[in-house]
Amino acid sequence: MSAVTFSDKEKHEIRLKTSKNLLWVAIATMVMLFIGFTSAYIVRQEEGQWLVFELPNILFISTLVIMLSSVSMVWATRSAKKDNNQGVKIGLLITLVLGLVFVVCQYQAWVEVHDLGIVWAGKESNAAGSYLYLITGLHLAHLFAGILSLIYTFARSLRGAYSSSNSLGLELTALYWHFLDVLWVYLFLFLYYIR
Repeated sequence: MSAVTFSDKEKHEIRLKTSKNLLWVAIATMVMLFIGFTSAYIVRQEEGQWLVFELPNILFISTLVIMLSSVSMVWATRSAKKDNNQGVKIGLLITLVLGLVFVVCQYQAWVEVHDLGIVWAGKESNAAGSYLYLITGLHLAHLFAGILSLIYTFARSLRGAYSSSNSLGLELTALYWHFLDVLWVYLFLFLYYIR
């Protein structure tokens, strides 16, 4: 029996399909995780003794920031398709900076909530506050993975790694980042309207 051999183009196509499919599976898993926690939030809220409080205004700002970061990521991916490495670098750098600004905004929101006396756990805690910390903290943990991916992708862009014929790493990073953006908008609206 002879071994099957693939051309470089065929290997690239296989790698592209496999990588994207694996990322979609990971995204589906994360979606199920967050659906589970938001469902648990609703069930626990119905049990009563639920503290209703205003979300910090900084969360509105962080939502705008992460949405803008998706715009700069689109700029980076479109630049790669046009073989514009400078545009890729600038787009990724802006996305990375906005991602870090989002982290700072989230931390500030936690500080403001804590200053209101709403704590994560302990005898002074309430399930409403605990779920707020849990849901936003889980999103932040996934965002850290996105920031690490952005740093790696940006470093590769400095070496001119992405072009119209080679943009797999950039596409995967963009897909994950856009997912984080959409996920945050959903979580923000959920937390804002379901209190």
